[in-house]
Amino acid sequence: LSLLCLSLGHPHPLDPLTPSEISAIRSIIKSSPLGSSMNSSTGFHYVGLEEPDKATFLSWKSRPAAHPILPRQAFVILRSGGQTHELYIDIANNCIASQHVRLGNGYPLLNMEEQDAVLLLPFNYTPFVESVKRRGVELSDIICSTFTIGWYGKKEGRRLIKLQCFVAGETPNIYMRPLEGITMLADLEAMEIMEYKDRFIVQVPAASGTDYRASRQMPPYGPRGKQVVVAQPEGKGFIINGNIVRWANWAFHVGFDTRAGMVISDASVAVENGERNKYRSVLYKGYVSEVHVPYMDPSEEWYFKTFFDNGEYGFGPLSSSLVPMIDCPSNAEYMDGYYANGDGYPVLIPKVFCIFERYAGDISWRHTEMMLPEKVVRS
Repeated sequence: LSLLCLSLGHPHPLDPLTPSEISAIRSIIKSSPLGSSMNSSTGFHYVGLEEPDKATFLSWKSRPAAHPILPRQAFVILRSGGQTHELYIDIANNCIASQHVRLGNGYPLLNMEEQDAVLLLPFNYTPFVESVKRRGVELSDIICSTFTIGWYGKKEGRRLIKLQCFVAGETPNIYMRPLEGITMLADLEAMEIMEYKDRFIVQVPAASGTDYRASRQMPPYGPRGKQVVVAQPEGKGFIINGNIVRWANWAFHVGFDTRAGMVISDASVAVENGERNKYRSVLYKGYVSEVHVPYMDPSEEWYFKTFFDNGEYGFGPLSSSLVPMIDCPSNAEYMDGYYANGDGYPVLIPKVFCIFERYAGDISWRHTEMMLPEKVVRS
């Protein structure tokens, strides 16, 4: 594929993809031979910056004037025709630099669109509707969630997902009110329920007393509900320039990634060197690589629950906007984040990060529930 080149310069080679770049990447793929073979089941599962290698970046950093613009590339994973495609996109030249089909075990991140679609299946599935009636709860109070199936020695040729459901009703704490005994296995690409089991009935706990918001302890509150107040009569002690944050004698780059969420790169600290300060590198790149949550219950309805939060769901799409004076204090500054949805279009998460100074020793905690229809619950 050979198309007209674009000129998309960037001030910093580690800056995450912009919405215009994400849109350009989608257009490049859609107009390629691969794009012409895509159908309605095609899904984008990862779109992110393909960073320059460390040596190239450090060379640029030492002499940025000699390398004013490093080439911008993106790495894309998509599913099409029952195959996983990995593509490297040359954004500056508006073309696919390379592509191949990934073979072997494993599948890419789930995207939000396919999860939303598969979670509609139970409500039109007669055995499930009848199971709900037998438990004496209203179908309108049911919320379902996806659970990856794990690997237990059986190689699957399809992308499968477990579905389990909960009763919301008068509490946002749906996990306290599961529909025990019911498990469903669905095909993510055929979008159909392949296997259904209703082994036993357990009475659903009452909603009363299960609302975790009862304490009403919300950050930026500290221990014993004492509100955290930071006095800065001379203003903030940090400066944000694009994605670069400078505070005291520190400087670091903040990025946002579909899989990893927040990424801290090129963190350095200024140390005295004679009459001038010299920045010493402390961290080249840091992020949460994975969060593994094994439930370790051997029963049929629980044994497969071993979440890999980053590798299976991605921190990016599961991030939520931060609310001033609830998530972050009054002296905070905010940064937005963008990711590509299942159709390849850019999605904005405003105020996905907040940066602020606070006194040491103040403890905060946070719970956000986004599974409730058209509602985000914070506590």
